[in-house]
Amino acid sequence: MQLESLLRNAAERFEAAGIEQASVDAELLLAHVLGCSRGELVAKVFMGERADLDTAAAFETLVSRREAREPLQHITGKAYFRNLELSVGRGVFVPRPETEMVAGLAIDALRAIASPNPVAVDLGTGSGAIALSLATEVAHATIWAVEKSTEAMPFTQSNFDFYGLGAQLIHGDLTDAFQDLNGKVSVVVSNPPYIPNQMIPRDIEVRLFDPELALYGGEDGMDVMHAVSATALRLLVPGGTLVVEHADNQSAQVCELLKNDGFRQVRAHQDLTGRDRAVTAVRA
Repeated sequence: MQLESLLRNAAERFEAAGIEQASVDAELLLAHVLGCSRGELVAKVFMGERADLDTAAAFETLVSRREAREPLQHITGKAYFRNLELSVGRGVFVPRPETEMVAGLAIDALRAIASPNPVAVDLGTGSGAIALSLATEVAHATIWAVEKSTEAMPFTQSNFDFYGLGAQLIHGDLTDAFQDLNGKVSVVVSNPPYIPNQMIPRDIEVRLFDPELALYGGEDGMDVMHAVSATALRLLVPGGTLVVEHADNQSAQVCELLKNDGFRQVRAHQDLTGRDRAVTAVRA
């Protein structure tokens, strides 16, 4: 069967299943099966290349999984975040494009530190996306990260082993981690769980496949946010910066929380779609 026919059939099935980027996902899956880049696949299709039976069968298996709304990243084992290619799978939260902006805010804050070796901490690092972005884009900094989930840690550790020059990972709870860093950290960043316990995520892939530990933040979604604020106050130097991601309807709550906890210069930030997505604040 021609590669073009395989792609067309897969895209039609994905579209019927409600997958938004149906053609893109089909191309990424077939490129994964062929062991080539998406650009190389496009060239193969243009040249009219055909797939052998083994390739077609392998592709069909992956198409069926994606058609059932298993995340593309779980199927390929890869997620792309800023300049990183991260190892992901069932049990670890797949990093989202909107979090790239949150990482960018933390990177900007870290670069602004005059110290030759500033320290940053990522609370609840998941796949390591934010921490490893800081480590690779601010090479003179020392990055620490903590992750609570036992299921996520194999993926997290793999990513730190690959990218982790200047980054250190511990398995633990963000509420009491890094006692030896109290008052020594220039930037604290976190993408904590913030969905209220009783809320059902709109996205079927989030609902069925993302780990609950990375999603739900208590009755009002703010439990872990309170813990992040308290830990940041403990870790940050005076004048140090906290960067925290939140749901698009929680900006006012997060700003009020941080102001009540004693932070100053509390500022809301929007993502590229114009939605409230993050708050930065400075330790008084």
